[in-house]
Amino acid sequence: MGSAVDLVKAALSERKGLIIVGNCTVEYHGRAKSKLEPGDRIVILKKDGAVLVHRPSGYEPVNWQPPGCLFQTDLSKGVLRIRAIRQKPPESVKLFFSNIHLVAATSLVDAGEFSLYASEEDMQKAILFDPTLIESGFRPIAYEKKVDPGFIDVYGIDAAGKFVVVEIKRKTAGRNAVLQLSRYVQAIDGTMNREVRGILAAPKLGKGVQRLLETLGLGFRALDARKCAEILTRSKIRKLEDFA
Repeated sequence: MGSAVDLVKAALSERKGLIIVGNCTVEYHGRAKSKLEPGDRIVILKKDGAVLVHRPSGYEPVNWQPPGCLFQTDLSKGVLRIRAIRQKPPESVKLFFSNIHLVAATSLVDAGEFSLYASEEDMQKAILFDPTLIESGFRPIAYEKKVDPGFIDVYGIDAAGKFVVVEIKRKTAGRNAVLQLSRYVQAIDGTMNREVRGILAAPKLGKGVQRLLETLGLGFRALDARKCAEILTRSKIRKLEDFA
């Protein structure tokens, strides 16, 4: 255990990444309190101060801390104690290792670009999470709304109180997407006593599509699938933080 403690301390002082596999207890103090009873865990301490505690199965950490933690370590009565502390908000995760199977210190370099892309369903969820992707003041009131020609991706009201029909396309939108949107707008317009707008949301338009949109009185909003994926990722992190 003593050599493991020395390796952990040296790695943390040199801002290296650490992987510790062993039997540990985990305590969290901060916006709430929790305690994870002893069990075999895989603990990852990253060089930016992030902490991840994994059970032997499953892909989500059972405990975690975002980047920015400061670490304190000591050995007491044969137990390796690691404390990860955050200042804002004030919170900490304490790890108590009674037995260590593996310790690995790493100096990793990763400059690769990560490309994350979303499906049309993901783009729809991103709009519902952040309606300003369509325009400021847009307020969704329904999605997958059934009308005679099919299902409207997102249906809402703009800042002026007009109804808005949003048709989403993951790739370059062509003539058929415009005609589909036009049919949805006509279906809604026939049942409403106020103006109905149509907006085609897609990464880009095909050749000649902008002119067709203008002819039919429809709008276009450039919507990047990658940006939608990033928004969904942030929303999941926010939900996890709220839960914690």
